[in-house]
Amino acid sequence: MYQLAPNIELLFTEAGDYHDRVRAAAAAGFDAVEMWGPTGVDAPATPKDLPALKAALEETGVQLTAQLSEPRTQFMIPPWDHSEFFRKLDEGVEIAHMLGTPRIVVGSGTGFGGWKRQVQLDKLIEIYQKAIAQIDGSGITLVLEPVNVRVDHPGSLLDRTAEGVYVANGVDSPFFGVLYDIYHSAVEGEDMAVELANAGSIVKYVQLADTDGRGEPGTGSLDWPATLATLRASGYGGPIGLEYYPTTESSQSVQYIRELAAQA
Repeated sequence: MYQLAPNIELLFTEAGDYHDRVRAAAAAGFDAVEMWGPTGVDAPATPKDLPALKAALEETGVQLTAQLSEPRTQFMIPPWDHSEFFRKLDEGVEIAHMLGTPRIVVGSGTGFGGWKRQVQLDKLIEIYQKAIAQIDGSGITLVLEPVNVRVDHPGSLLDRTAEGVYVANGVDSPFFGVLYDIYHSAVEGEDMAVELANAGSIVKYVQLADTDGRGEPGTGSLDWPATLATLRASGYGGPIGLEYYPTTESSQSVQYIRELAAQA
């Protein structure tokens, strides 16, 4: 059985504020959730009340499996000033400790046409080696997310799972790994079994959505029994974030994937 973590940016929004979404997820039978930026920097119209969120997590016993780093730095665009990322990283770790979150999701930002791709990937390794050294002893794992450039994130540097694995291997830390997003990988046309076999234990978190609209499993073209079987065969046994745009009421949208995850 896989532990599923609904993304409270997208799911259970019917309940109201973020802390109420946690309670709604718990009432629906979930013991985990995930979210995006912890303070709402990436969505300033909806800042998060962190004390209220912490209270809801503690009250319900729900774990927050992942949060995004802030800000979403464009690492490769001149003048290559990463000071704000490193400054906010310490704040993110403090919030993660406050909320009991074991993972912070990081990205690559957009690529820069003036540099060869290999040079940019190697630069990412340097950046994240420094980040891991900065938060050494925190117990927080950074997970690097490759994202698709065909639909959702045009211009992003890191769009291939194998290149995320390359960077993670270069960082070479038990507290750094790859977030394998089933949706992004499928949109890029990757072979899931091949990518997971290449990644091995470097995959430290997984998210999902269906293709053809990024809705809940069952609304697109992916074969979900086969997909979860492939994930299980890869050896991954951690939580799975439900990062999709529901096409129906949240508690209804999760039914199919919950049934499958209980058997996977």
